[in-house]
Amino acid sequence: MEYLRYISKRALQTIPLLIIVSLLSFFIIRLSPIDPIAELRLNPSISQETLDKEIKRLNLDKPIGIQYISWAKSFIKGDLGYTSAGEKVSTKLKERIPNTLILTLVVIFMTWSVGIPLGILSAIKKESALDRLLTVLASIGMAIPSFFLAILLLIFAVRTGFFPVGGLTSYNFNDMDIFSKFFDIAKHIFLPATVLFTISLSGLQRQMRANMLEVLDSDYIKFARAKGLSESKVIFKHALRNAINPMITLLGFEFAGLLSGAALTEYVFQYPGLGRLILEAVMKSDINLVMASLMMGTIMLIAGNLIADILLMITDPRLRRGEK
Repeated sequence: MEYLRYISKRALQTIPLLIIVSLLSFFIIRLSPIDPIAELRLNPSISQETLDKEIKRLNLDKPIGIQYISWAKSFIKGDLGYTSAGEKVSTKLKERIPNTLILTLVVIFMTWSVGIPLGILSAIKKESALDRLLTVLASIGMAIPSFFLAILLLIFAVRTGFFPVGGLTSYNFNDMDIFSKFFDIAKHIFLPATVLFTISLSGLQRQMRANMLEVLDSDYIKFARAKGLSESKVIFKHALRNAINPMITLLGFEFAGLLSGAALTEYVFQYPGLGRLILEAVMKSDINLVMASLMMGTIMLIAGNLIADILLMITDPRLRRGEK
């Protein structure tokens, strides 16, 4: 009951944020000298009936305030309009959002599986040769632009043929057995995941190292050692439990960063994700697709931060007492 109350409270707090994002996005796009249905008009496959439906849905002959209200009502109802190619925007989003979520969750799993242990090890071995090596590698990882690394891996993939480029599955995916399907998706996702993993790992490792060093220098850790507790118990039972809490807070920001940072990576590897969809929509001035994609991206970011808050509440008893 306590968690449901907390989730409900946070969900209600996101409503003003969604309204602000939608207002900013809508008015910036509408105030630009771009006809919202210009691409639809140029597409010969789009019927006049579809054009009239879009004009009516968006109230393009009305003041901009009325247009926003009409768009918001349509969005709430799930009527997102049509792309410049004549496809339903909702259909495009259903195709792309799961792909971006798969990529993001894989990268987060990889990053935390490697970055947290390396950060702990670096803190335990402070100022050792291993600590210096890990610090140098982390600095290099943070300095490499994701776009540059993606281009290098793309050239490698094209010249060697070791990994497929473009799409999420192979042409004969439906004819494969369950294990072959899994490995086929893994091969397609490996390169974009490697780019995002490399960029994310460095920051997570350094943050974990800093947290552990701060906790290991605290009075209660010194007291635990004075009591004669083994070093492993001091580190993993007492220090790690407190050092990991700030990392959980960062989980929501990492989720948000991956969603925004994945756009260029998805575009380079032609990965069918939401980030690539937004970039292509902007370049085509596909207003309906841009607005819907921005809103869905915002909802996903809010969901990531909400999950991080819930995990932090579970791991930190002080927050539960505070909620009571």
